[in-house]
Amino acid sequence: MNTSAKKASALALAGAFAAALSMTVATNAAKADDFEKCFGVSKAGGNDCASEGNNSCAGTSKADFEGKAWKLVKTGTCTSMMVDIKNADGSTAKRAGSLTPING
Repeated sequence: MNTSAKKASALALAGAFAAALSMTVATNAAKADDFEKCFGVSKAGGNDCASEGNNSCAGTSKADFEGKAWKLVKTGTCTSMMVDIKNADGSTAKRAGSLTPING
């Protein structure tokens, strides 16, 4: 292979690599926009993070459906997610996920 052919091959390879890399970055950016934080819908230990308190790291929530713990869900689905919350008297009630932390 002569020098010009080697240069052309190297440039073609570099161009292909750059194109593939830019496609990966664009795909990852689009994926991040496809999700939103949804508070109060994760099971104990299933949270992605929390806004404050004892479970500020992923996977550390102690109870199901903690109002300050959040999980990433597909954009537009959070407030339609319904969970069963246990009341102090032992009964259960339905509660929707929230785009902001749930107090109480």
